[in-house]
Amino acid sequence: METPGLPEEMRAGLPAAVVDYITYLESRLARLEAQLRQHSGNSSRPPSQDPPTAPLRPAKAPSGRRAGGQPGHPGHRRELLPVSQVDEVIVHRPSVCGHCGGAAEAPAVGAIRRQQVWELPAVRPRVTEHQYPSVCCGACQRLVAPERPTAEEAGAFGPRVAALVALLHGRFRLSARETAAVLADCFGVPMGLGSVPAACAEVGDALAGPYTAVQASVAAGERANVDETGWKQGGKRRWLWTAVGVLGTLFLVSASRGAKTLTALLGDAFAGIVGSDRFSAYRSLPLERRQVCWAHLKRNLAAFATWGGETGRWGKDAGVLVDRLFATWHQFRDDQLDRAGVQAAMDLVQTEMRALLDRGSDLSPPRALCQDMLALWPALWTFVTVEGIEPTNNAAERALRPAVLWRKGCFGAASDTGNVFVERILTVSATCRQHERHLLSYLTAAVSAHRAGFPAPALLPTP
Repeated sequence: METPGLPEEMRAGLPAAVVDYITYLESRLARLEAQLRQHSGNSSRPPSQDPPTAPLRPAKAPSGRRAGGQPGHPGHRRELLPVSQVDEVIVHRPSVCGHCGGAAEAPAVGAIRRQQVWELPAVRPRVTEHQYPSVCCGACQRLVAPERPTAEEAGAFGPRVAALVALLHGRFRLSARETAAVLADCFGVPMGLGSVPAACAEVGDALAGPYTAVQASVAAGERANVDETGWKQGGKRRWLWTAVGVLGTLFLVSASRGAKTLTALLGDAFAGIVGSDRFSAYRSLPLERRQVCWAHLKRNLAAFATWGGETGRWGKDAGVLVDRLFATWHQFRDDQLDRAGVQAAMDLVQTEMRALLDRGSDLSPPRALCQDMLALWPALWTFVTVEGIEPTNNAAERALRPAVLWRKGCFGAASDTGNVFVERILTVSATCRQHERHLLSYLTAAVSAHRAGFPAPALLPTP
């Protein structure tokens, strides 16, 4: 409901100082009411922080079709393994005819119907005992103790156990206590609570080489989507950054949210295009090497549609125009428009957007946003002309989402060593997902190589 204003005839009879103060109070009240109306749909707040009064997402109109797969839908099913990869084959051959009761001894006819049942075996850990007897030297009569093999110096757990600990804690976001419980309950491996961070630290050391390789690939890339979120180290404020490149996804924990960390993340030689939001750290980049996220802008503009009066009308007009922008882009993504077609359509959108921002610059609440968008104008439209650039920063936001969920459960790390593990496990996990690589197998191979004194296997595909 729009707050009623002071009638003009009453305002005209008041002293100028009183009118100025009332105007200030009206402006402040409008801003406070706007803050109360903020939610994940019109601000940068995550959905988990939405107040109970936040509007629900609009429900889709009923289509009249029943739920589930529709007639003619190809369906998705688990592919059968070749018989050579099956552990056991049981043939169910009929012995009696169900029609006449005669013996069914004829050979099989037609295609054989196959069913495969997947089951997990009872897991029992393989325990190897190493014995080191001392012997007496026949020459000097002194006791000679044996040397321990290098591969066994890591302690009581093998490479796969260490890799599994890193997977459960760093990928599936289990706490150290829950990680130890899963090892005991599912795999029969007794592990003390202090052994969980020790195993993670070892995996972090084993992933040093792959992490450096991803850093180099991001620095040499043509584009990167970058974002950052809050993090902790021993209760102190830190920032977790991510850069999603063409070949790999990089994470970095830093005490700073400034431009210097952005340079450390991307590398001094990075010359590609960065997709991001409007945070001040990204202003260190030239406008021609930026793409500002339209999903963020859409939420920022939607906030003004909740205002009353001219500001509300302006906000609604902005929402309609942004919807047109995305509809045009989706037509291009669906091959309904070619590059020339999307450029022609976006020319009209740009003209109308420019007029809308000029109009908003004369309105008090959206003035700052309009002026900022006009200052960033070239960076709003990079996606129209440059191949491979998206109008949103969804790639970086999706990469950060697992880390945000992890933060809610673990509240960050306790030390530099812990955050090194955070950087490296998130980097390797996201990059393996980019290339559809089996994460546990890669972590196991990396730990085995590290214990043997060899570099980890290559994480990135070779050109």
